[in-house]
Amino acid sequence: MTLTDLELFPREWLTAAPIAPVLGTDPNLIRYQAQHRPEKLGFPVVVLGSRVKIPKMPFVNFMRRGTATDVQEA
Repeated sequence: MTLTDLELFPREWLTAAPIAPVLGTDPNLIRYQAQHRPEKLGFPVVVLGSRVKIPKMPFVNFMRRGTATDVQEA
């Protein structure tokens, strides 16, 4: 899956599996990082027990702009 595919994905929340190819890593490494040091990922995550959810737009913004927030120009 590519970043463009993720942007078109019909859900607002993603899991580690579809974002792993975009980051070029294993989904389990994303899950581990989210559970132990989420601040190092650079994008927000929600950890629910062993489940990791990633909000789609902050992740896409992080990949496109280097920040998870939506940057508005004045």
